[in-house]
Amino acid sequence: MMNQFYSNNFKIGILGGGQLGRMFIQEAINFDVEIHILDSDSDSPSSKISHFFQVGNILDFDAVYAFGRDKDIVTIEIENVNVDALEKLESEGVKVYPQPHLIKMVQDKGLQKEFYKKNNIPTADFRLIQSAEELKTNIDFLPFVQKLRRGGYDGKGVQAMMSVSDYKKSFDAPSVLEKFVDFEKELSVIVSRNFSGEIKSFPLVELEFNTEANLVEFLFAPADVSIEIEKKAQKIAHTIIQKMELVGLLAVELFLTKDGQILVNEIAPRPHNSGHQTIEANYTSQYEQHLRAILNLPLGSTESILPSVMVNLLGEKNHSGVVNYIGLEETLAMPGVYPHIYGKKQTKPFRKMGHVTILNPSLDEAKKIAQKIKSTLKVVSAE
Repeated sequence: MMNQFYSNNFKIGILGGGQLGRMFIQEAINFDVEIHILDSDSDSPSSKISHFFQVGNILDFDAVYAFGRDKDIVTIEIENVNVDALEKLESEGVKVYPQPHLIKMVQDKGLQKEFYKKNNIPTADFRLIQSAEELKTNIDFLPFVQKLRRGGYDGKGVQAMMSVSDYKKSFDAPSVLEKFVDFEKELSVIVSRNFSGEIKSFPLVELEFNTEANLVEFLFAPADVSIEIEKKAQKIAHTIIQKMELVGLLAVELFLTKDGQILVNEIAPRPHNSGHQTIEANYTSQYEQHLRAILNLPLGSTESILPSVMVNLLGEKNHSGVVNYIGLEETLAMPGVYPHIYGKKQTKPFRKMGHVTILNPSLDEAKKIAQKIKSTLKVVSAE
């Protein structure tokens, strides 16, 4: 029996046209699936390769509702979307994955933390506040990290509070105060679930951050941890997606503490920066897996083909304007190197402009090549 998505009028709509949408489209082409994009930027990374591209605000109820009405499935590449419109579409028979009530929960870091607590999922201790004034009554909780409940993204909306003197940098808005975690490593598991309830997860990966921008700079796969830690992390990821009954893909960001605990930091119900390497390094990429999940197809093998390292290409400091890439030819001369340029025309400091994946039988060798790439390939503004 022919699958419904091969019918002439079957359409998948994506809210957001950034690099995640672009890489999703590149995989969807292999399935001959028609992809429609809604994004406010007419020059976004997905604009040139989607089947249909519509300019519109993904936070606007009318724009999202009108866009989704004739789609068979609506999905997202960013959580910051109008959920009310998605709920209305769902009530009218449009399949929305991940489900709107789950997007709503993830949009609010306070609701996320309460979900972990309710379901006995290990996470750092926390308190919820409404304004900066309440910091005065939480001095006993120091040190902690203040996170805006809504709107924080790519390192924004997060502020470490080590002492009262840091309060001057605080956010005056509803926030989560999360007890400071003295962690050894930051880890991530990407797990998927289709409508039939099949669940598969990718191997645990390790993340290394640019401390100035609070963005991932390197990713190492597999993570350098014990089998016991791998099993703990996988169990947590499976528990979360089962409890949520989410359809689609879920990135579970984790802390490994110095005393061997695994704590959930945050979750993202979509393809994620910590899964880019799967395009070359795993039998099924995270983007293909997301597509399989929302179409309720059998999930693909998540096994690794080779160890890998991913390098995020971030805009250089003090460079804003039309983008120019320096060192690409030298990078391509290195073994096992796969560059992905996102097609953004303008660069600015620390903007995500692309990534490079390095495959090698030796993870240590892949790390050495990654360091060479970091010093060779630069994202600058044109003269």
